[in-house]
Amino acid sequence: MTEVIPKLIYEDNHLLVVEKPVNIPSQADESNDPDLLSILKSDLKYRYQKPGQVYLGLVHRLDRPVGGVMVFAKTSKAAARLSAQIRENIFKKSYLAVLNGRLERPRGTLRHFLLKDSYANKVSAVSGPQTGAKEAFLDYKVVSESEGLSLVHIDLQTGRSHQIRVQFAAIGHPLYGDQKYGVLYSRPGQQIALWSTLIRCLHPTKNEPMIFEDFPPQVYPWNLFKKESSQLFGSDGMLDEPLI
Repeated sequence: MTEVIPKLIYEDNHLLVVEKPVNIPSQADESNDPDLLSILKSDLKYRYQKPGQVYLGLVHRLDRPVGGVMVFAKTSKAAARLSAQIRENIFKKSYLAVLNGRLERPRGTLRHFLLKDSYANKVSAVSGPQTGAKEAFLDYKVVSESEGLSLVHIDLQTGRSHQIRVQFAAIGHPLYGDQKYGVLYSRPGQQIALWSTLIRCLHPTKNEPMIFEDFPPQVYPWNLFKKESSQLFGSDGMLDEPLI
């Protein structure tokens, strides 16, 4: 085994939950760089001495520069049931992000129509419904502010491409280090401050509520908020105060 194996958060016969490292694609792409799905398949094959191809279902993705908790399905049954939960909005994803500036409202809902340019791999917020545009919602709460930056907790209500990055850029508060949507605020080499921090779903066979948490590394700018980012959630995996 030559690849670095991501941190294991949870595993059973149907689920594999890991921390996705930053700057690794969720699945193989045109870069031909090592991708998380292939690394995990190789690890399962090695650890369990499995012959032939190993099944591992990718049911959701994170952008390449984004790190944090990801859930994979170890069986086709689990993949089908988790995908159904995503369609039915049962599978819930929460993020932490560090934004440039101070938001006018400490909590709220962002609603935009997003249009993707697949050729340029870039998404734009447009003024209203139009051909190809998809409606996007998210709820946010400002957790803390420091040095002209804001730590926010985000609950996604829709799962559009680049949604968090585009929506906050559209209101004038792009994410720290976002080289694609916050170029006027970012410098080359900065790492985007967006982290998949919590996933709530039902176990695909037991139908029991499952909560998986992961927190950002204590490096800048996350270390400006180290107390807040590690004390956000209660024992049930929910914010101690509701977002809205």
